[in-house]
Amino acid sequence: MFEVLAAETTWNNCQVGGVPTLKCLEVVFERVVFFMSSLVIVVLFIMFIIGSFTYLTSLGNPEKLKKAQGTLKYALIGFVLFIGAFLILKTIDVLFLGGKGNLFQFKIGL
Repeated sequence: MFEVLAAETTWNNCQVGGVPTLKCLEVVFERVVFFMSSLVIVVLFIMFIIGSFTYLTSLGNPEKLKKAQGTLKYALIGFVLFIGAFLILKTIDVLFLGGKGNLFQFKIGL
């Protein structure tokens, strides 16, 4: 486990003489993907909370029920798309790249 963590590209080992190289794009890409995935998860969680709260406080009002059901439906669709995209990429990695995890690692061959 520690070998994998040590093999990750960081800002320190992508620079030559203090000047960023193309290898730093790996770090930027990795951080952007991680940040966007985290943002999607947080937004979906907030949508589930808002939809659930609206549903519970609707008191049988058909307009509020419909709005809550729509929020929950779109949150569920977003969750399924997010998980589906990950599973499709993981399947491509296993079937065509030998399951080494190279698809999720942006590497520049220099």
